[in-house]
Amino acid sequence: MKITIFAAGSRGDIQPCAILGRGLQQAGYHVRLAAPENFAGFIQDYGVDFYPLRGDVQQIMASDTGRRFMEKSGANPLQSIRTIRTLIAPVVMSMAKDAHAACRDVQGLICLGVFSAFGQSIAEALSIPILNVEPTPLLPTQAFPAPSWPIQKDLGRVHNVLSGRAMLQVVWLWYRPFVNEFRRHLGLAQYSAARFYRTLRSTPMLSAYSPTIIPHPPDWPGSVHIMGYLFSDSQAGWQPSPELTAFLEAGAPPVYIGFGSMSGSSPERLASLLLEALAKSGQRGILLTGWGGLRAEAAPGTVFVLDAAPHGWLFPRMAAVVHHGGAGTTAEGLRAGVPSVILPFIFDQPFWGARIKALGVGPDPIPQKNLTADRLANAIRRAVTDTGIRQRASSCGTAIRAEKGIENAVTIIQQYFGKP
Repeated sequence: MKITIFAAGSRGDIQPCAILGRGLQQAGYHVRLAAPENFAGFIQDYGVDFYPLRGDVQQIMASDTGRRFMEKSGANPLQSIRTIRTLIAPVVMSMAKDAHAACRDVQGLICLGVFSAFGQSIAEALSIPILNVEPTPLLPTQAFPAPSWPIQKDLGRVHNVLSGRAMLQVVWLWYRPFVNEFRRHLGLAQYSAARFYRTLRSTPMLSAYSPTIIPHPPDWPGSVHIMGYLFSDSQAGWQPSPELTAFLEAGAPPVYIGFGSMSGSSPERLASLLLEALAKSGQRGILLTGWGGLRAEAAPGTVFVLDAAPHGWLFPRMAAVVHHGGAGTTAEGLRAGVPSVILPFIFDQPFWGARIKALGVGPDPIPQKNLTADRLANAIRRAVTDTGIRQRASSCGTAIRAEKGIENAVTIIQQYFGKP
């Protein structure tokens, strides 16, 4: 059986799909991963057939508009509608058409949930079954506020449900003109917000996060399967440089700081603040530059600047991890069993920061607009020295490492698509 997985976004969106694809191949399926062309090398490292989608999401988010959005507009769902449309307009139709082409000879489609309106249109046009996959919850629930909702405090069941419905409406408005243009291209009737919501709720969902972190809410349908995180140990044999090894062995475990694709409009200023916070906290640090442009040209000897390293190798060797709160980085921090300090920018990042706080495995998240060197230094000190936080983080890591997300995913997909 041939399956196409359709995904776009940052590495945190693409990586679980690549891991899922490899797991399905090992179970006997023929898998093709349709993703933005700039991820070609990354996906091929997983041994999954790659179908390139025109457009570079990394380049879009690194633009001036993208950086301003990360720093300001991303916190306001209403303001995000116009900005997201502006950002994706040059590439979204090409991506959707390429994804359709990637599905013409397959018997099933797995679609990243946030793009489900496009995936559903492809499945409808080609008469093939579809499953959605999500790294962060999409459906409204009474159990917690919606990811990307500005208020991440639990103000009660009514507020939580309304926030979820509001955010689904925002997601729909991001894509509405493009979805309906795409459906016209495919010869399909136009979509409405109501149909988008009904279809999202009725399509089986593979939730790629841990039930230890988010137990299945009672008001979600049984077709939502919280299967556990999708981790990869493909880089288990990765070897650090002699310089990194020497730094790690030269003192106490350092504090990791990295933001992946996120660095805002002033990465130099952010890097300077981070170095100041580390100095004030009295901790050694590892600064990962990532592809967000974070640079620290004048780092002291107590800070090691690193271009890249597998989180699965690096995080267990840290005293704490400081990051933006992306779903994938948060998962790796939890698996490592070390405290997390979340400095969220946009989208689901405040949600994961709130989950870290609620679980007691890290201090209060610090939104970028409130970030100062003193606040971050205090948060780092607490993460490193608070015995309760460290014990809870260790216990959480033990539970997550015992879960079998990939095996669960394969079993669920076999139930819906049949065995290969």
